[in-house]
Amino acid sequence: MRKVALARMKDDFSRYLKQAARDEIVITKHGRPAGVLIGFESEEDYFDYRLEHHPEFLKQVAGAREAIRRGKGVRLADIK
Repeated sequence: MRKVALARMKDDFSRYLKQAARDEIVITKHGRPAGVLIGFESEEDYFDYRLEHHPEFLKQVAGAREAIRRGKGVRLADIK
């Protein structure tokens, strides 16, 4: 993870966006974290990010994990 001052980022945003596809960039304002720039190498990476951070999806995953802990999970091999 790299830190970049907002003033520097504004001067060459496209360069930092390309870098952010490989690693998050923390944007600082007056030396303090103010945001994060996250880039995507492909449209598929963007969709994966959206899914991984979607509240309903996360809720369903938590519910499925709880069901497995209670012994009520369904094995993928048993689904036809």
